[in-house]
Amino acid sequence: MSRPHPKPDPTRGPHLRLATYNVEWFNALFDDQGRLLEDNAPGQRHGINRGDQLAALGIVFTALDADGVMVIEAPDTNGRRSSVKALETFAAAYGLRCRRAVTGFKSETEQEISFLYDPDKLTARHDPQGDPRFDGTFYYDLNDDGAPEPIRPSKPPLELAVTAGGQSFRLIGVHVKSKAPHGARHPAEATRISIENRRKQLAECLWLRERIDGHLAARDDLIVLGDFNDGPGLDEFERLFGHSGVEVVMGVGCTPDCQLVDPHAEMALKSRLQPTTARFWNVEHARYFEALLDFIMVSPGLARRSPHWRIWHPLNDPKCWAVPELREALLQASDHFPVTLDLPL
Repeated sequence: MSRPHPKPDPTRGPHLRLATYNVEWFNALFDDQGRLLEDNAPGQRHGINRGDQLAALGIVFTALDADGVMVIEAPDTNGRRSSVKALETFAAAYGLRCRRAVTGFKSETEQEISFLYDPDKLTARHDPQGDPRFDGTFYYDLNDDGAPEPIRPSKPPLELAVTAGGQSFRLIGVHVKSKAPHGARHPAEATRISIENRRKQLAECLWLRERIDGHLAARDDLIVLGDFNDGPGLDEFERLFGHSGVEVVMGVGCTPDCQLVDPHAEMALKSRLQPTTARFWNVEHARYFEALLDFIMVSPGLARRSPHWRIWHPLNDPKCWAVPELREALLQASDHFPVTLDLPL
Protein backbone atom coordinates (compact mmCIF):
# COMPACT_ATOMS: atom_id res chain seq x y z
CA MET A 1 0.00 0.00 0.00
CA SER A 2 1.54 3.29 -1.13
CA ARG A 3 1.35 6.32 1.13
CA PRO A 4 2.21 9.96 0.40
CA HIS A 5 5.54 11.27 1.59
CA PRO A 6 5.25 13.27 4.84
CA LYS A 7 5.30 17.03 4.41
CA PRO A 8 8.48 18.72 5.68
CA ASP A 9 8.22 20.58 8.99
CA PRO A 10 8.64 24.29 8.17
CA THR A 11 9.69 25.06 11.76
CA ARG A 12 12.89 23.07 11.48
CA GLY A 13 15.96 24.63 9.91
CA PRO A 14 18.28 22.75 7.53
CA HIS A 15 19.19 19.54 9.24
CA LEU A 16 19.86 15.86 8.68
CA ARG A 17 17.67 13.32 10.46
CA LEU A 18 19.32 9.94 10.93
CA ALA A 19 17.85 6.92 12.69
CA THR A 20 18.93 3.53 13.92
CA TYR A 21 16.28 0.84 14.11
CA ASN A 22 16.63 -2.84 14.96
CA VAL A 23 13.70 -4.55 13.23
CA GLU A 24 13.08 -7.96 14.76
CA TRP A 25 12.60 -10.74 12.17
CA PHE A 26 12.54 -8.30 9.23
CA ASN A 27 13.92 -11.06 7.01
CA ALA A 28 10.83 -13.22 7.64
CA LEU A 29 8.59 -10.63 5.94
CA PHE A 30 9.99 -11.23 2.42
CA ASP A 31 10.20 -14.15 0.03
CA ASP A 32 13.37 -15.10 -1.86
CA GLN A 33 12.50 -12.62 -4.63
CA GLY A 34 12.28 -9.76 -2.14
CA ARG A 35 8.49 -9.52 -2.34
CA LEU A 36 6.47 -8.57 0.72
CA LEU A 37 4.63 -11.35 2.53
CA GLU A 38 1.55 -9.24 3.28
CA ASP A 39 -0.71 -11.99 4.56
CA ASN A 40 -2.30 -13.36 7.70
CA ALA A 41 0.26 -16.11 8.18
CA PRO A 42 1.95 -16.10 11.59
CA GLY A 43 5.11 -14.02 11.72
CA GLN A 44 8.19 -14.67 13.80
CA ARG A 45 7.10 -12.03 16.32
CA HIS A 46 4.89 -13.79 18.86
CA GLY A 47 1.19 -13.21 18.23
CA ILE A 48 1.69 -10.87 15.25
CA ASN A 49 1.06 -11.95 11.68
CA ARG A 50 3.28 -10.90 8.80
CA GLY A 51 0.83 -8.46 7.27
CA ASP A 52 0.26 -6.66 10.58
CA GLN A 53 3.98 -6.37 11.26
CA LEU A 54 4.60 -4.94 7.79
CA ALA A 55 1.76 -2.44 8.20
CA ALA A 56 3.16 -1.42 11.59
CA LEU A 57 6.62 -0.94 10.11
CA GLY A 58 5.14 1.21 7.34
CA ILE A 59 3.58 3.47 9.95
CA VAL A 60 6.80 3.71 11.98
CA PHE A 61 9.10 4.44 9.04
CA THR A 62 6.65 7.05 7.74
CA ALA A 63 6.42 8.74 11.14
CA LEU A 64 10.20 8.82 11.54
CA ASP A 65 10.46 10.93 8.37
CA ALA A 66 14.22 10.28 8.45
CA ASP A 67 16.71 11.12 5.73
CA GLY A 68 18.55 7.87 6.47
CA VAL A 69 17.84 4.81 8.62
CA MET A 70 20.51 2.35 9.71
CA VAL A 71 18.47 -0.85 9.67
CA ILE A 72 19.79 -3.42 12.12
CA GLU A 73 18.67 -7.00 11.46
CA ALA A 74 17.85 -6.00 7.89
CA PRO A 75 16.69 -8.68 5.41
CA ASP A 76 19.26 -11.29 4.47
CA THR A 77 21.70 -11.21 1.56
CA ASN A 78 22.79 -14.60 0.19
CA GLY A 79 22.83 -16.47 -3.09
CA ARG A 80 19.05 -16.11 -3.44
CA ARG A 81 18.08 -13.08 -1.35
CA SER A 82 19.05 -9.39 -1.49
CA SER A 83 18.79 -7.02 1.46
CA VAL A 84 18.86 -4.04 -0.91
CA LYS A 85 16.05 -5.39 -3.11
CA ALA A 86 13.85 -6.26 -0.11
CA LEU A 87 14.28 -2.87 1.55
CA GLU A 88 13.66 -0.93 -1.66
CA THR A 89 10.53 -3.01 -2.29
CA PHE A 90 9.34 -2.22 1.24
CA ALA A 91 10.02 1.50 0.73
CA ALA A 92 8.12 1.57 -2.56
CA ALA A 93 5.13 -0.25 -1.07
CA TYR A 94 4.77 2.28 1.75
CA GLY A 95 5.74 5.40 -0.18
CA LEU A 96 8.79 6.23 1.94
CA ARG A 97 11.19 9.08 1.23
CA CYS A 98 13.95 6.68 2.26
CA ARG A 99 13.71 4.55 -0.86
CA ARG A 100 17.28 3.61 -1.78
CA ALA A 101 19.33 1.05 0.12
CA VAL A 102 22.99 0.18 0.48
CA THR A 103 24.56 -2.71 2.38
CA GLY A 104 28.08 -3.89 3.09
CA PHE A 105 29.84 -7.15 3.86
CA LYS A 106 27.45 -10.09 4.18
CA SER A 107 26.58 -11.33 7.64
CA GLU A 108 27.07 -14.94 8.71
CA THR A 109 23.52 -14.75 10.09
CA GLU A 110 20.21 -13.83 8.46
CA GLN A 111 20.60 -10.31 9.84
CA GLU A 112 22.34 -7.70 7.71
CA ILE A 113 23.23 -4.12 8.53
CA SER A 114 21.82 -1.97 5.73
CA PHE A 115 21.15 1.73 5.23
CA LEU A 116 17.87 2.97 3.74
CA TYR A 117 18.04 6.62 2.66
CA ASP A 118 16.47 9.47 0.72
CA PRO A 119 18.56 9.99 -2.44
CA ASP A 120 17.17 13.52 -2.75
CA LYS A 121 18.77 14.49 0.57
CA LEU A 122 22.03 12.56 0.67
CA THR A 123 24.36 10.14 -1.05
CA ALA A 124 25.76 7.03 0.61
CA ARG A 125 28.24 4.39 -0.51
CA HIS A 126 29.89 1.43 1.16
CA ASP A 127 33.46 2.54 1.86
CA PRO A 128 35.32 0.04 4.10
CA GLN A 129 38.48 1.25 5.78
CA GLY A 130 41.36 -0.09 7.83
CA ASP A 131 43.75 -2.98 7.97
CA PRO A 132 42.20 -5.33 8.76
CA ARG A 133 38.86 -4.40 7.25
CA PHE A 134 35.76 -5.54 9.08
CA ASP A 135 35.47 -8.55 6.74
CA GLY A 136 38.91 -9.63 7.91
CA THR A 137 40.33 -10.96 11.16
CA PHE A 138 41.27 -9.03 14.29
CA TYR A 139 43.59 -10.62 16.87
CA TYR A 140 43.01 -10.07 20.58
CA ASP A 141 44.09 -11.96 23.69
CA LEU A 142 40.68 -12.93 25.05
CA ASN A 143 41.95 -15.18 27.84
CA ASP A 144 44.98 -13.16 29.00
CA ASP A 145 47.22 -16.13 28.18
CA GLY A 146 49.61 -14.24 25.92
CA ALA A 147 48.20 -15.86 22.77
CA PRO A 148 45.88 -13.56 20.77
CA GLU A 149 42.82 -15.29 19.34
CA PRO A 150 41.30 -14.47 15.94
CA ILE A 151 38.10 -12.40 16.06
CA ARG A 152 35.69 -12.22 13.13
CA PRO A 153 32.42 -10.31 13.60
CA SER A 154 29.35 -12.34 12.67
CA LYS A 155 27.78 -9.04 11.58
CA PRO A 156 30.55 -6.85 10.09
CA PRO A 157 30.00 -3.12 10.76
CA LEU A 158 28.75 -1.14 7.78
CA GLU A 159 31.09 1.76 6.91
CA LEU A 160 29.59 4.48 4.73
CA ALA A 161 30.83 7.65 3.10
CA VAL A 162 27.87 10.05 3.20
CA THR A 163 27.37 13.52 1.77
CA ALA A 164 24.45 15.79 2.67
CA GLY A 165 24.00 19.51 2.22
CA GLY A 166 27.46 19.76 0.70
CA GLN A 167 29.02 18.21 3.82
CA SER A 168 30.78 14.87 4.22
CA PHE A 169 30.28 12.40 7.04
CA ARG A 170 31.48 8.96 8.01
CA LEU A 171 28.79 6.56 9.26
CA ILE A 172 29.46 3.21 10.92
CA GLY A 173 26.48 0.91 11.47
CA VAL A 174 26.98 -1.55 14.29
CA HIS A 175 25.40 -4.75 15.62
CA VAL A 176 27.73 -6.08 18.29
CA LYS A 177 27.61 -9.71 19.38
CA SER A 178 25.08 -10.61 22.06
CA LYS A 179 26.26 -11.78 25.49
CA ALA A 180 23.28 -14.15 25.88
CA PRO A 181 24.34 -17.76 26.70
CA HIS A 182 22.47 -19.44 23.86
CA GLY A 183 22.66 -23.23 24.00
CA ALA A 184 23.60 -23.46 27.69
CA ARG A 185 22.39 -26.66 29.38
CA HIS A 186 22.96 -25.69 33.02
CA PRO A 187 23.87 -22.59 35.08
CA ALA A 188 27.63 -23.21 35.12
CA GLU A 189 27.70 -23.57 31.35
CA ALA A 190 25.58 -20.43 30.98
CA THR A 191 28.11 -18.48 33.04
CA ARG A 192 31.03 -19.82 31.00
CA ILE A 193 29.37 -19.00 27.68
CA SER A 194 28.35 -15.54 28.90
CA ILE A 195 31.91 -14.70 29.94
CA GLU A 196 33.30 -16.01 26.65
CA ASN A 197 30.75 -13.99 24.69
CA ARG A 198 31.53 -10.94 26.78
CA ARG A 199 35.23 -11.21 25.90
CA LYS A 200 34.39 -11.52 22.20
CA GLN A 201 32.03 -8.57 22.43
CA LEU A 202 34.68 -6.39 24.06
CA ALA A 203 37.18 -7.44 21.39
CA GLU A 204 34.75 -6.33 18.66
CA CYS A 205 34.32 -3.01 20.47
CA LEU A 206 38.11 -2.55 20.77
CA TRP A 207 38.44 -3.21 17.04
CA LEU A 208 35.71 -0.65 16.37
CA ARG A 209 37.43 1.82 18.70
CA GLU A 210 40.65 1.50 16.67
CA ARG A 211 38.71 2.54 13.58
CA ILE A 212 37.13 5.44 15.47
CA ASP A 213 40.53 6.65 16.65
CA GLY A 214 41.70 6.77 13.04
CA HIS A 215 38.72 8.88 11.97
CA LEU A 216 39.07 11.26 14.91
CA ALA A 217 42.78 11.69 14.18
CA ALA A 218 41.84 12.58 10.59
CA ARG A 219 39.21 15.05 11.95
CA ASP A 220 36.40 13.26 10.15
CA ASP A 221 32.82 14.03 11.14
CA LEU A 222 31.79 10.62 12.44
CA ILE A 223 28.52 9.00 13.52
CA VAL A 224 28.47 5.48 15.02
CA LEU A 225 24.98 4.03 15.38
CA GLY A 226 23.29 0.72 15.98
CA ASP A 227 22.61 -2.02 18.51
CA PHE A 228 25.44 -2.75 20.95
CA ASN A 229 23.65 -5.46 22.99
CA ASP A 230 25.28 -3.66 25.88
CA GLY A 231 25.27 -0.49 27.92
CA PRO A 232 26.76 1.05 31.07
CA GLY A 233 25.69 -0.85 34.18
CA LEU A 234 23.67 -3.39 32.21
CA ASP A 235 24.90 -6.59 33.89
CA GLU A 236 27.31 -8.21 36.36
CA PHE A 237 29.93 -8.89 33.68
CA GLU A 238 30.72 -5.19 33.54
CA ARG A 239 32.06 -5.48 37.10
CA LEU A 240 34.14 -8.49 36.04
CA PHE A 241 35.72 -6.70 33.06
CA GLY A 242 35.70 -3.15 34.44
CA HIS A 243 33.68 -1.45 31.70
CA SER A 244 31.03 -1.97 29.05
CA GLY A 245 31.60 -2.23 25.34
CA VAL A 246 29.66 1.01 24.88
CA GLU A 247 32.14 2.82 27.14
CA VAL A 248 35.04 1.40 25.10
CA VAL A 249 33.53 2.64 21.84
CA MET A 250 32.67 6.06 23.28
CA GLY A 251 36.19 6.47 24.64
CA VAL A 252 35.20 7.04 28.25
CA GLY A 253 38.33 8.12 30.11
CA CYS A 254 39.95 9.60 27.01
CA THR A 255 40.44 13.32 26.50
CA PRO A 256 37.25 15.14 25.35
CA ASP A 257 38.54 15.52 21.79
CA CYS A 258 38.73 11.71 21.52
CA GLN A 259 35.31 10.91 22.98
CA LEU A 260 32.09 10.21 21.13
CA VAL A 261 28.91 11.76 22.51
CA ASP A 262 25.55 10.11 23.18
CA PRO A 263 23.41 11.72 25.92
CA HIS A 264 21.47 8.53 26.65
CA ALA A 265 24.67 6.60 27.35
CA GLU A 266 25.92 9.48 29.49
CA MET A 267 22.69 9.40 31.52
CA ALA A 268 23.19 5.69 32.14
CA LEU A 269 26.76 6.33 33.32
CA LYS A 270 25.77 9.05 35.75
CA SER A 271 22.39 7.97 37.11
CA ARG A 272 20.34 4.98 38.13
CA LEU A 273 17.56 6.46 36.01
CA GLN A 274 18.14 5.81 32.34
CA PRO A 275 16.17 5.73 29.12
CA THR A 276 15.48 2.43 27.34
CA THR A 277 15.33 1.44 23.68
CA ALA A 278 14.21 -2.20 23.80
CA ARG A 279 11.44 -4.18 25.51
CA PHE A 280 11.65 -7.95 25.92
CA TRP A 281 9.28 -10.58 27.29
CA ASN A 282 10.82 -12.70 30.04
CA VAL A 283 9.18 -16.11 30.13
CA GLU A 284 10.54 -17.06 33.57
CA HIS A 285 9.10 -13.97 35.27
CA ALA A 286 6.11 -13.54 32.91
CA ARG A 287 6.68 -9.83 32.41
CA TYR A 288 8.46 -7.33 30.18
CA PHE A 289 11.94 -6.02 30.87
CA GLU A 290 13.59 -3.04 29.23
CA ALA A 291 17.17 -2.11 28.35
CA LEU A 292 19.23 0.64 26.72
CA LEU A 293 20.87 -1.11 23.75
CA ASP A 294 20.62 1.27 20.78
CA PHE A 295 22.80 4.35 20.42
CA ILE A 296 23.76 7.16 18.05
CA MET A 297 27.23 8.44 18.96
CA VAL A 298 28.71 11.53 17.31
CA SER A 299 32.22 12.97 17.11
CA PRO A 300 33.04 16.11 19.16
CA GLY A 301 32.70 18.50 16.22
CA LEU A 302 29.19 17.27 15.46
CA ALA A 303 28.26 17.39 19.15
CA ARG A 304 29.11 21.11 19.18
CA ARG A 305 26.29 21.67 16.66
CA SER A 306 23.79 20.82 19.46
CA PRO A 307 22.00 17.95 17.70
CA HIS A 308 18.79 16.53 19.13
CA TRP A 309 18.41 12.86 20.09
CA ARG A 310 15.07 11.10 20.53
CA ILE A 311 14.05 7.57 21.49
CA TRP A 312 10.72 6.71 19.91
CA HIS A 313 9.51 4.70 22.90
CA PRO A 314 5.72 4.28 22.64
CA LEU A 315 5.19 4.23 26.41
CA ASN A 316 7.79 6.78 27.51
CA ASP A 317 7.81 9.42 24.78
CA PRO A 318 4.74 11.69 25.18
CA LYS A 319 4.48 12.43 21.46
CA CYS A 320 4.44 8.72 20.61
CA TRP A 321 1.96 7.98 23.39
CA ALA A 322 -0.38 10.72 22.15
CA VAL A 323 -0.84 9.05 18.74
CA PRO A 324 -2.57 5.68 19.30
CA GLU A 325 -1.86 4.40 15.76
CA LEU A 326 1.87 5.12 16.13
CA ARG A 327 1.99 3.80 19.69
CA GLU A 328 0.49 0.47 18.69
CA ALA A 329 2.62 0.27 15.55
CA LEU A 330 5.84 0.72 17.55
CA LEU A 331 4.80 -2.12 19.86
CA GLN A 332 3.90 -4.44 16.96
CA ALA A 333 6.80 -3.65 14.64
CA SER A 334 9.78 -4.76 16.74
CA ASP A 335 11.14 -5.43 20.22
CA HIS A 336 13.45 -2.41 19.74
CA PHE A 337 12.39 1.20 19.26
CA PRO A 338 13.99 3.65 16.84
CA VAL A 339 16.45 6.30 17.94
CA THR A 340 16.77 9.47 15.85
CA LEU A 341 19.32 12.25 15.61
CA ASP A 342 18.48 15.67 14.18
CA LEU A 343 21.78 17.21 13.14
CA PRO A 344 21.87 20.87 12.06
CA LEU A 345 23.61 21.41 8.71
